[in-house]
Amino acid sequence: MNMTNEPKILKNKTFLYLTEFFAGMSVMAVELGASRLLAPYFSSSQIVWTIIIGTIMIAMALGNIYGGRSADKNPDPGKLYTRMLIAAVWISAIPVVGKYIILGISALLIFSVSSNFLIVAAFAACMVIFVFPLFLLGTVTPSLAKYSVGNLEESGKVVGTLGAFNTIGSIIGTFVPTFVTIPSVGTSVTFLIFAGILLALAVAYFISAAGKKGVSKLGRAAAALLCYLLCCVLGYSDSFAFWETNLAYEGESVYNYLQVKENDRSVILSTNVLFGVQSIYMKEQGLTGMYYDYAMAAPLMVEGKSPEDCRVLILGMGTGTYATQCRKYYGDMEIEGVEIDEKITALSREYFHLPEDVPVTTYDGRAFLNAVEEKYDVIMVDAYQDITIPFQMSSVEFFTLVKEHLAENGVMVVNMSMRGREEGNINQYLADTISSVFSQVYTADVAGSTNRELFASDNAKMLANLEAGRERLQDGGLYGMMERASQGLERYAPGQYVLTDDRAPVELLSIQVIDDLIGDEVSYYKRIYEEEGIRGLLEAF
Repeated sequence: MNMTNEPKILKNKTFLYLTEFFAGMSVMAVELGASRLLAPYFSSSQIVWTIIIGTIMIAMALGNIYGGRSADKNPDPGKLYTRMLIAAVWISAIPVVGKYIILGISALLIFSVSSNFLIVAAFAACMVIFVFPLFLLGTVTPSLAKYSVGNLEESGKVVGTLGAFNTIGSIIGTFVPTFVTIPSVGTSVTFLIFAGILLALAVAYFISAAGKKGVSKLGRAAAALLCYLLCCVLGYSDSFAFWETNLAYEGESVYNYLQVKENDRSVILSTNVLFGVQSIYMKEQGLTGMYYDYAMAAPLMVEGKSPEDCRVLILGMGTGTYATQCRKYYGDMEIEGVEIDEKITALSREYFHLPEDVPVTTYDGRAFLNAVEEKYDVIMVDAYQDITIPFQMSSVEFFTLVKEHLAENGVMVVNMSMRGREEGNINQYLADTISSVFSQVYTADVAGSTNRELFASDNAKMLANLEAGRERLQDGGLYGMMERASQGLERYAPGQYVLTDDRAPVELLSIQVIDDLIGDEVSYYKRIYEEEGIRGLLEAF
């Protein structure tokens, strides 16, 4: 391409290479930002990541096609930088309107989609929010190739250099949001930062083009800059649960969206604005009314030891609800926790009164077991939440590792968060897998929730030990709770649904249960809508 009539800024290919570099960086930053924007509503499971990657690849492919054809038809760099202006404004608007679009799409689909709701809703949200700006960024590489290649003899070198700049930018755009911007300033500001970079490149081009044909485009650059500044003012927020008014804390870590609610009775941690409670602290120091109370039976099942002498390991410590409960009712037990998110551990000390002498290791639960040789009387596995079930902590290999770290007559207790109705549901897979490792497996449904508590051991006397231990309890509330737990325990009849490291489709299995739970929750409102229409639905809310 003849560059003699082009703005001075383009006569040196450095600016074009920088454009490629920052475009690649921004694409990856937006992709990672997309995962954090969707996670509080749809989880951060492999399914959601698949949807994000798939839709973005669609957008980039279409952008490549369009960008190449557009550059061949009209090789005007101004058109490319105009597309970058539009992409920058769109990305900067995501913090302002993105969460409202997600909830709006979810509200529309929840009444019309009867299966795979999370998949459909996440896909629709991705298409609406992210496809268009990334389609525009997908036009960058073929357009720059057209503008950069002066003759065929250097075409390979130039295209290769562009590809290298794009790849290096993408690498940096992968690490910076994850380890720097999202943990330190949040998802919203991350979108604004990278939108600002794209905007700066486009504005620099149009300023350079002033005095030539590009002078008329300064107006659109100024308009884009004004829109961006407006989005910076309106979009500077890390609140995903914008309807909540009593949050003690809301923020993000490397792994999670984090929300702490506090009322007169309790303090609650949630890592998802739509699904459940991950940890709770009772201000009056009583029982929680949740699955933690059932799990208190595990120390009583250990033969030959009183609960206060048991050594307990908690994989998935959260803010330490189980540790706090055990300390309250069983005395000065030796308790150790493993929690992959160190920010949750910090919250546990600040809001949830986790004792300072309870050590918490920041590590993956399975990796921790691989790294230590200690034995424990009770190991609690509490790393499952909504559909975010780590497959590496659901397999035969994992539960075999847990068994190897149990002392003689030790007990494993597992919180399974979604109780399914259909044959072959996620809880059945987990229970069958555990039954292939342990000879004694008992389950109890947690009253008033979808949780199911599972107890496993190789000690055939575990229930007899529970009964004997219960009779020695001094606290009337705990005695009654253990009586209900004992009455609810059923011997599990194992089947053939076994998960392995090679095959553990936990997300797809969880989606089936989520569909049932969502169906149960919205059936009442669906009936009102069918009988009374929108007005009746609004009155019901």
